[in-house]
Amino acid sequence: MAIGTNTTECHPVIGNVIKNAVRFGGTSLIVADPRTTQLVQHADIHLRHHPGTDIALLNGLMHVIIEEGLDDRDFIKQRTEGYEEVAAVVKNYTPKRVEEITGVPEGKIIEAARLFAKAESACIVYSMGITQHVHGTNNVISVANLAMLTGNVGRPGTGVSPLRGQNNVQGACDMGALPNSFPGYQSVTDPKAREKFEAAWGCALSEKVGLTMTDIMPAAYEGQVKALYIVGENPLLSEADIEHAREALKRLEFLVVQDIFPTETAWLADVILPAASFAEKEGTFTSTERRVQRVRKAVNPPGEARKDWQIITQLAAKMGCPFGYTSAAQIMDEIASLTPVYGGIHYNRLEGPGLQWPCRDWNDAGTPYLHKDSFSRGLGKFYAVEYTTSKELTSEEYPIVLTTGRVLEHWHTATMSRRVGPLRKLYPMGLAEIHPEDAKRLGIWEGEMVSITSERGKIEATAHITEKSAPGVIFMAFHWSEAPANILTNPASDPVAKIPEYKVCAVKPVLSVLDRAAKDNTFLAQLAENPVQALKNYDLTKEERAALATGDIRKIESWVGKLDERLKTWLIARLAQEKW
Repeated sequence: MAIGTNTTECHPVIGNVIKNAVRFGGTSLIVADPRTTQLVQHADIHLRHHPGTDIALLNGLMHVIIEEGLDDRDFIKQRTEGYEEVAAVVKNYTPKRVEEITGVPEGKIIEAARLFAKAESACIVYSMGITQHVHGTNNVISVANLAMLTGNVGRPGTGVSPLRGQNNVQGACDMGALPNSFPGYQSVTDPKAREKFEAAWGCALSEKVGLTMTDIMPAAYEGQVKALYIVGENPLLSEADIEHAREALKRLEFLVVQDIFPTETAWLADVILPAASFAEKEGTFTSTERRVQRVRKAVNPPGEARKDWQIITQLAAKMGCPFGYTSAAQIMDEIASLTPVYGGIHYNRLEGPGLQWPCRDWNDAGTPYLHKDSFSRGLGKFYAVEYTTSKELTSEEYPIVLTTGRVLEHWHTATMSRRVGPLRKLYPMGLAEIHPEDAKRLGIWEGEMVSITSERGKIEATAHITEKSAPGVIFMAFHWSEAPANILTNPASDPVAKIPEYKVCAVKPVLSVLDRAAKDNTFLAQLAENPVQALKNYDLTKEERAALATGDIRKIESWVGKLDERLKTWLIARLAQEKW
């Protein structure tokens, strides 16, 4: 089951593995996604739920599984706790009720539940479509509940597989790029962990948990964070509510950006440190399956660019704390000595396909899958989760849902991919994907510029009319600085994971030529909102109303002057939709 993941575009290597398993391996595939992605073409069942309703959908699947006795009672009894609480909650999520919440027909919910529960082994893959919500943590808990309910944990071909947002996100987290842990998820609040790292690094370490990125920006805006050192990240395209993030960075007293190319964020920096790319240095990547693999230098860094570890080592020395590193291999050995789950991982053991942690010593061959005999806490814990709505719902003013993501041809903020000519040619600009029903109602044609507004700002993008987006939903990738989707997105975040709600915000799309004209003419602005209501204030004869309904807009032009031809076409089509 793939839920909240556009796997073939965002994780194409894994996407190919899934497609081949379906084509040649007899694997059944359920895709739960608000969009009709390429992976849907290979699916047995597509559960097209409304954005932000994942918990209701997952609870509905579990309701059917329990009601029909398809849950794995032996696994639940022997290896889990908390089942009764979950069973009591999902009892209220009947397929009929779930259809009302999610828009997925109850028959498909029942069919998908049976297919998943009856499989000899079943795996759930998910990505940012699950996590980038104000209830993202509860989404993940619901996914885990479904896996445990059916006994699909701790065996080959089973489990919960989060597809990470970038190629080394797993490795970065493993190495302590989190506000609350040292490498290996050893807590900064644990005195023994602090003592160990203080002895190794020869300095005192704080026991205070730091800030996440979504905490840093508001703190910088309020003046509580004075300086920021940004490495390999471009928040002025990737952060939700970009304009707020921009103002926050401007209020810093000192900003350092370390990156391989100039970025939108780098232009605000006081100091830019040019870094080496992956192909210009030695190191490792840790994949989404916890596999640590070697990265080998192919070419020398250009100009003054240096390897990240060298830059950081030199900065540390200047600040009075010499690290003494001379090679990436030396750093890897230190990681093994301080990080138990990496204890057996050294460069001379990574000549082949790599090792999957936990790999605790030289004799450990690694761990292909987790939770074989027990969970890290002993028993697997069910948590009962109720469905709650997204933070920002549609309204009369903002009637459409915007959801964001990526496309195959570009990567993240496109710092690298937009410098590649063939990729630019394949996907040259940011598009707003709009369903044909919405496009017709809004009077928008393929390829036209559309103004899209949320409570936080406005952007313009080229309209692409497609049934990939559901009615009432616009999809945009966030790669383009010319059409920065994250100007619109909601910075409201999950209270635990602190991840913003990139996947749901309310917007208003308007034909750009109309939007510009409406700025200069109050009456046109009223016409754009509600033509019939706007005309009620004018003394029109019965004949004039009939003429307007049939496309004769000479009366309106007598009030506002001659209209642009595209405006005339839009207005005629819009008036024809009204009931006079």
